[in-house]
Amino acid sequence: MSFRTPGAGRAMRLPRRPRLLLPVAIAIVALVALFFLFAGIFTDYLWYDSVNYTTVFSGVIVTQIVLFIVGAVLMVGLVGGNMLLAYRMRPMFGPGMFGGASGADRYRMALDPHRKLIFLIGVAVLALFSGSSFSSQWKTWLEFTNATPFKETDALFGMDVSFFMFTYPFLRMVLNFLFTAVVLSAIMAAIVHYLYGGFRLQSPGVHASRAARVHLSVLLGVFVLLKAVAYWIDRYGLVFSDRGFAYGASYTDVNAVLPAKTILAIIALICAALFFAGVVRPGGMLPGVSFGLLVLSAILIGGVYPALVEQFQVKPNQQDKEQVYIKRNIDATRKAYGVDKSEVTDYTAQGDASKVNVTADSSISGVRLLDPNLVAKTYQQKQRIRGYYDFHDPLDVDRYPDESGKLRDTVVAVRELTGPPREQDNWINRHLVYTHGYGFVAAPGNEVDSQGLPNFDAKDMPVTGPLVQRTGLKESRIYFGESPTAPEYVVVGGDKKQELDYPESGGTGQQNTTYVGKGGVPVGSFLNRVLYAAKYGEKNLLLSSDINDKSKILYERNPLDRIAKVAPFLSLDDNPYPAIVDGRVVWIADAYTTSNAYPYSDSRSLEAMTRDTVTDPRLVVQQPRDQINYMRNAVKATVDAYDGTVNLYAWDETDPILQTWRKAFPGIIKPQSEMGDGLKQHLRYPEALFKVQRDVLSRYHIEDPNAFYSGQDFWNVPNDPSSGERDVKQPPYYLSVKMPDTTAPTFSLTTTFVPRQGPNLAAFMAVDATPGADYGKLRILRMPSNTTIPGPGQVQNNFQNKFSGELNLLGLGQAKVRYGNLLTLPFAGGLVYVEPVYVEIAAASGQEPYPILRRVLVSYGDKVGSADTLEAALQQVFGEGAAPPAKPDVTKPNTPAQPSTALSQAIGEAQQAYEKAQAALAKNPPDWTAYGEAQKELEKALEKLKGVAVPSATATPVPSQSPTPAPSGSPTPAATPTSSPSP
Repeated sequence: MSFRTPGAGRAMRLPRRPRLLLPVAIAIVALVALFFLFAGIFTDYLWYDSVNYTTVFSGVIVTQIVLFIVGAVLMVGLVGGNMLLAYRMRPMFGPGMFGGASGADRYRMALDPHRKLIFLIGVAVLALFSGSSFSSQWKTWLEFTNATPFKETDALFGMDVSFFMFTYPFLRMVLNFLFTAVVLSAIMAAIVHYLYGGFRLQSPGVHASRAARVHLSVLLGVFVLLKAVAYWIDRYGLVFSDRGFAYGASYTDVNAVLPAKTILAIIALICAALFFAGVVRPGGMLPGVSFGLLVLSAILIGGVYPALVEQFQVKPNQQDKEQVYIKRNIDATRKAYGVDKSEVTDYTAQGDASKVNVTADSSISGVRLLDPNLVAKTYQQKQRIRGYYDFHDPLDVDRYPDESGKLRDTVVAVRELTGPPREQDNWINRHLVYTHGYGFVAAPGNEVDSQGLPNFDAKDMPVTGPLVQRTGLKESRIYFGESPTAPEYVVVGGDKKQELDYPESGGTGQQNTTYVGKGGVPVGSFLNRVLYAAKYGEKNLLLSSDINDKSKILYERNPLDRIAKVAPFLSLDDNPYPAIVDGRVVWIADAYTTSNAYPYSDSRSLEAMTRDTVTDPRLVVQQPRDQINYMRNAVKATVDAYDGTVNLYAWDETDPILQTWRKAFPGIIKPQSEMGDGLKQHLRYPEALFKVQRDVLSRYHIEDPNAFYSGQDFWNVPNDPSSGERDVKQPPYYLSVKMPDTTAPTFSLTTTFVPRQGPNLAAFMAVDATPGADYGKLRILRMPSNTTIPGPGQVQNNFQNKFSGELNLLGLGQAKVRYGNLLTLPFAGGLVYVEPVYVEIAAASGQEPYPILRRVLVSYGDKVGSADTLEAALQQVFGEGAAPPAKPDVTKPNTPAQPSTALSQAIGEAQQAYEKAQAALAKNPPDWTAYGEAQKELEKALEKLKGVAVPSATATPVPSQSPTPAPSGSPTPAATPTSSPSP
């Protein structure tokens, strides 16, 4: 008789609804994840479609999908197949065939009931990781399948350079994948054999079934066979060796490592055969012998022998042994970085200032004085108009014609929107009203107005000025720009004119507009609104009634981001610049093809070579390859500031890497012939490439291998003397330069070199930055080694020592002296240094300080000058024939007004008060009463000085020391104005 409680049988089962809850929740989570994945991919497609680059999207996506599938299938097939094979080869009599239980039995009993589920989850995870890893190599695959010959052979193997650039990386990728697959297969197969009794770890050794032994022997044999292939492929990798004195295959690599790799490949083949022999011959002797032979030969032949050759043959005679290989490195490096055609000319730099007439040479009298790295704050204060506008810092240098049609250096910027004012910062204002910046601002680089401020010839809103008429500017709205604080996306267009265009004069109203450009993605449809609401996590995109059928969403608004997205195979210069082309503002950027696989070429960090006082590494667009040994300015790219149109133009059409990518993505890079003349006149030699080339030429200007080995004539890029920071390179400067043996100044990019040890000048380098016959021609003026020519740091110190008194007077009170770019120019057989000096002071309460040009310093030979104008400073250096006195006419370059009588009087009063204070302190004991009265007089004089436009050019220098502070315990004098120390 049995007793049964009602419902007891049902108590052991979960109710139907809770049992279904987990699968339903998993399905919902999966659907949501798939929806967001779809939203991200489809909105990407819509963006590519809006800029007419869908071939890039489809090409990359299809390649990645195919590689993902291939990688996942191969990895799962190899690893999963070997696991299944091991399971099917398990002993017929079960785990006890070797007698007794083992620890593996407990694991097997726990896992065996769920083996199918565990296997499926495992292979799914393996497929995901292996497929993702393989698909990430899409660039390597496309370069391999579209490889273009270089028609250059390497010096060691006589193979075309394209093999090392495109084929060798692909072979290494395949080998790494196969090695990973075989190792995982062997590990997982061994685990399965262990769990199901294929072998046991028992004393006195390992006991394995024949099936397990055969299976693992084959896998180990395949691994060793792959190792033989790897040894053979490694031979070609010697061209990237860093073992020797110079990058590339060295004496030891060629004479010891290369034959060693060949021998090891043969030994590995023999060892693989021994492992395969273990299939038919029982016992572990053959696998043991083959493994021992492989390890021993790798140590002795692959390691010890090359080390002995290096130690006893090369090091005692390194210069002689490495001479051939150093020469290969020099030739390859110069060619890979495009400096093989640079010209080096000896230059005495010993000009006679008394015999020079600079009035006949506009290359000096018209030199750029505005420093684009300093005057951004001045542009902001004078042309920001409203607090929600800003200018990117630093500014850019371009060329525009003056009233006579002659091109001159011009400092340019665009007025970009940072976002709505803080008190009005809501979703509608941020994304629907404050949508764009407005205006192009420019000033000639070689002149300032009567107050030492930029003499703007394009300014205000709407944009006015002579430059506007000369360039025919019609569209100055900036929907796409560099501002890091601009909204990530904006919704524009539609029936309502609700977008702020620009504030009206007087601040009483505003002009509104609506976007009518062709760029942007339509968001009128319900589906697109849902997708973008999911993409940005913003419900207002779905609910707002201000978005209608004509609305468009603009995103990826930074020019570099747009270019990087349509050309992900290019590296980008981090300094795009705005230009007026055919009446519109466009961003111009330089794009590079880079590689780290050019045989024998020196490999360096791209970030390290381009870092200086202007470049903040955190702002540099991430480079596809930081370590490079090949670089070409292959593409010029433009982005329309209004509608975001991206155009890519082939610039170096002979570059094999560019040709390879044009095969992979046909039609996306236009030929150079389609580039308009309006765009060509604004192109310039790129900064990043020039920085890389100057870094390379600091060593590789030497072509003789013996001189290169000694390194006595290696150079350094000098530290920036005007920044006050140590160990930070001086940036190159855009300016018009007249090189020796040329007839007229050309817009160039310039830099200087100093010796590895010593502050004096070693060389001056310039490259013609204007498209034409000489574009890209690198010219180096090498200074004589037996004469000391002052370097930038020495000239800066000389300026500060000579003029510390008058410069410190400019910095009295709350003012701060800022040194501008120290420009170096070859002139009349010598070198002239020109440096603008700015005073940074807030002109009104609460106003941010901004720099005003107050002095120009000039040095030539042993003569220096300091004046309010460049003409006056040149006259001090070169004498009366240098230039006529400047007149207060702001319509002509370099003609700030002369100092007024009130200014001279204010400076004189400040000087007298300073001298009284010093005299009071000089008494024993100090006269603190007189000192306090003198300080009050000095404060009054400084207040009067603030209201005067320009300091006197003839002000009497005052001592650089501040008045001696009162000793401890002395009566407290009146507050002493502080003097900013010279940088």
